[in-house]
Amino acid sequence: MHNEFTAMIEKDGDWFIAYCPEISGANGQGRTAEEAKSNLGEAIALILEDRRQDLLRGIPADALREVVTVE
Repeated sequence: MHNEFTAMIEKDGDWFIAYCPEISGANGQGRTAEEAKSNLGEAIALILEDRRQDLLRGIPADALREVVTVE
C-alpha cells in the first residue's frame, strides 16, 4: 500500500523535529532532516497499524473481509 503524508520539519538547536499534521501524535526527530523524516515515517506506520488493529477488534467474526484499493 502506498500512502503520502505531509512531513513538517523544523530545526531545534542541534536536532531536527518532524511532525505530520494529518496524523495526530506522529512525531520524529533526528540529527539530520532526513533522519527526522525517516523517524516520522516509522511513527506514522506504527500509529496507523495500531489504529487498524483497534478498529478491527470490534468486527464480528462472520463478517466478510475484503481489500479495497484507494489511489
